[in-house]
Amino acid sequence: MESSSMFGVRLSLKQRYFLLLCLVVGGIIVYRSTRSRPEVRRISRVDGLKANSSQFTLESKPFRIFGGSIHYFRVPRAYWEDRLLKLKACGLNTLTTYVPWNLHEPERGVFNFKDQLDLEAYLRLAARLGLWVILRPGPYICAEWDLGGLPSWLLRDKNMKLRTTYPGFSDAVNSFFNQLIKKVVPHQYSKGGPIIAVQVENEYGSYSKDKEYMPFIKEALTSRGITELLLTSDNKEGLKLGGVKGALETINLQKLNPNVVKYLDEIQPQKPKMVMEYWSGWFDLWGGLHHVFTAEEMTAVVTEILKLDMSINLYMFHGGTNFGFMNGAFAVGIPSPKPMVTSYDYDAPLSEAGDYTTKYLLLRNLFSHYHTQTLPDLPPAQEKRAYHSIVVRQHLSLWDILPFIDKPFKSEKPVNMENLPVNNNNGQSYGYTLYETIITSGGYLNAKNNIRDRALVFVDKHFVGVIDYKVQELALPDGKGKRTLGLLVENCGRVNYGNTLDEQRKGLVGDIELNKRPLRDFIIHSLDMKPGFVHRLESSIHWVSMRQRQTFPGFFQATLYISRYPKDTFIKLPGWSKGVVFINGRNLGRFWSIGPQQTLYIPGPWLNRGDNQVIIFEEQETDGKIQFASSPDYGMAVDVQ
Repeated sequence: MESSSMFGVRLSLKQRYFLLLCLVVGGIIVYRSTRSRPEVRRISRVDGLKANSSQFTLESKPFRIFGGSIHYFRVPRAYWEDRLLKLKACGLNTLTTYVPWNLHEPERGVFNFKDQLDLEAYLRLAARLGLWVILRPGPYICAEWDLGGLPSWLLRDKNMKLRTTYPGFSDAVNSFFNQLIKKVVPHQYSKGGPIIAVQVENEYGSYSKDKEYMPFIKEALTSRGITELLLTSDNKEGLKLGGVKGALETINLQKLNPNVVKYLDEIQPQKPKMVMEYWSGWFDLWGGLHHVFTAEEMTAVVTEILKLDMSINLYMFHGGTNFGFMNGAFAVGIPSPKPMVTSYDYDAPLSEAGDYTTKYLLLRNLFSHYHTQTLPDLPPAQEKRAYHSIVVRQHLSLWDILPFIDKPFKSEKPVNMENLPVNNNNGQSYGYTLYETIITSGGYLNAKNNIRDRALVFVDKHFVGVIDYKVQELALPDGKGKRTLGLLVENCGRVNYGNTLDEQRKGLVGDIELNKRPLRDFIIHSLDMKPGFVHRLESSIHWVSMRQRQTFPGFFQATLYISRYPKDTFIKLPGWSKGVVFINGRNLGRFWSIGPQQTLYIPGPWLNRGDNQVIIFEEQETDGKIQFASSPDYGMAVDVQ
């Protein structure tokens, strides 16, 4: 007491004013931080999301889900907050995301929840921003993602039955869920987190090969501590078979059919109705056109859904990018699979690079009518930059990089990618595989439909043609003595939807024949182009000048110098044919001149101020020039039918 009174006596008038000012400013800061604290933090956690009447309730009060899908694994982590703030500013209150098993468990028993895959950080961010979360943990997610998110090492078992209670699959699910669900449980609503609902599997009604499977997945969730509302999600045809007792059934659609709403009412009387996936656009396939769904038509359907007092989740709200080799493939109603493009722009309300669109602005206006408070201000748009063109300086032939990859494997018969003894005996998941064998004559090479998905064919390193689903035979030139036949086989992306999931092994999946005789005695090189390989490539001393004759396939290196703070940009390769782009060691994804996509997105946070190393794997041709643009080119557009 004495020291404080002594201190008070010694304060000058100026010091007293300063102290008073500090107290006032401090009070304002405390008040503002309390006032702007997300609603998530203020609610008492007694009664979570319930579906006991025709409307959802949260804390026993009517609650409407205005949701949007943004996948953390398709968006650079540096941009997570920007994208979620834009979701909230559009008038949405709920974030939905899938969980990709194949990224989180790339090898059996090896789990990754760090950096770009830090799901808990994503959930904490949603909570901090005042967003609820509907989590869709799979294990199958579809998502236009390789094998629907299932790890390719499952296919090492020749008897594997995916999405069933087959022990080889169910044991692997249990092992994954042991790791995943314990991370998710603390983020549930009942424990103070943002998760208000969890989806059981995904569109199982369209697969439905095992009636015990959905109860197994439900039990796998609840037995590990999932206590929030459970949901299932199916399209119109799948609703009859996709449900599980104790989970609310929801619908996936793009155009509203009154019969679907009526059917939901019939199977779930006096329950809330929700469109879990309202498809705001559509995906694109290599060799096709860019799909668009007009903003006016989309907004009209959303308006009708809201008028029916239904809850809604926009799939996608922001699509992002299939970075690396993670794109899926489409195989429904067509003779052979067609791979998805690298961009997952989806013609969504927020573009691939996080830009506002007409759809976004129309939706924001629509959702504003369902809020009593003014929506948050729009976060600023990200600046884009068209950097100056650069020229390739050095290159390396495919044949010269073989020493940088794992020791080749010898086998009498062909071995598919997944069963190669690489990656700690988990097989090869993605990329290319080079199969080499000795031939003593020319003649007709027949793939017997065993090349998955596409092969560049070489004789003594000279290119002779391409084999794919359309071209199954190729004439090989005559020659003297022993020659090396090489097949560089690409996994273009595993099918992610439909009844052929068990058949998605890649590489050479059976015999190929030369003059009706099966080829034998292969040397097999795994070229998965993982980060370790790219880093070894970057530091190689074997690069040769572009003045020397280029051989294909090959790797081509250039440097992009950026003098200021890096901005988002798009790489454009009009003088190239097909391959993969790496920037500072990161795999941006595939490019292919057949389109529709003609640019690849480069996020600014992945660039450096100063030198940036660009490495391009090109299969067949290049003019040596690399261009950049400030906006994307997704190719010729067609309306979604």
